[in-house]
Amino acid sequence: MTDPASTHTQEVYGLRPEAETFPMMVVLSFVYVCNAGCPNCPYNNSDIRSQYKDAMLMSDEVFHRLADECGPHGSLLRLSGGGEPMLHPKAVEHILYAREKGCRIGLITNGSRFSEEDLRTIIASGIDAIEFSVDAGDEETYRVVRPRLDWQTLNRNVEMAVAIRNELQSPTRVVTSIINQQGVDVDQAKAYWEKRVDKVQIRKFLTWGYNENHSADDSPYLPPEERLPCPWLFERLNVDSRGDVTLCGEDIAFTCKFANIMERSIQEIWHGPEFTRFRELHLARKGHDIPICAACPDWQYRSWNYNYWKVLKDAETGRKGGTE
Repeated sequence: MTDPASTHTQEVYGLRPEAETFPMMVVLSFVYVCNAGCPNCPYNNSDIRSQYKDAMLMSDEVFHRLADECGPHGSLLRLSGGGEPMLHPKAVEHILYAREKGCRIGLITNGSRFSEEDLRTIIASGIDAIEFSVDAGDEETYRVVRPRLDWQTLNRNVEMAVAIRNELQSPTRVVTSIINQQGVDVDQAKAYWEKRVDKVQIRKFLTWGYNENHSADDSPYLPPEERLPCPWLFERLNVDSRGDVTLCGEDIAFTCKFANIMERSIQEIWHGPEFTRFRELHLARKGHDIPICAACPDWQYRSWNYNYWKVLKDAETGRKGGTE
């Protein structure tokens, strides 16, 4: 059995080399609307969406500022947040804009809202990855964990994404993700999807501070008693639909926001006094002195080695069809 410490930890911590100048990834709360009723979604188990009634969709102004700044650094914009990104009426337009500016793009989607034209357009643009959140490998389970969505639609759109990618010889990786939660046969689901996509990612069940714990595997990545630095502070920035920045993606309500990208540049924020202080505390094993970190139920599931970048690498290796 692999030693978890060697898998998820490292000897020296600090800014990742690729993030010394600018965050490797900027995670966007792109929308706060959704067409699914997933029982373990923290947005369905909180009033967060009601707090964004004035900004349910990221504005052109905020998105363009993000893309304009991230593009020259080749930073990855990760479109996710409080709902389904493809419900944004300008989702495709924004993806094309960001690609033209030089951004990398990772789209997390429930896979329900694609037309063939949309998929062809974004894949032709060279989007880095389309990650379909599936959480099941059969229709019966899917109805339970992904209410209001359609199993056949999901399968059709996943298959179409792979087919278009192969036809266009695009670099896009097609990934499915499965949350390891009670009531889901993860092995069966993985076996179903790994025949169809480049990579199947098994995610830990996270409570985000709002969900009841329905994890089917709560073994930690990082030893919780050691309070090792959380990698998120050293690689990524989180921005909501208003342009506000918070310390960490765990703060999905942005209660600890401390800057806005319309008032300060991303690079200034990344190297500003707030992030510097947060990182120093984590490196000193005192991250628990930060209130949101002290209360974080999911810190133990961060990993310095099993991360989005490894998923992309694995997906490239496991590419289904097309050129190898």
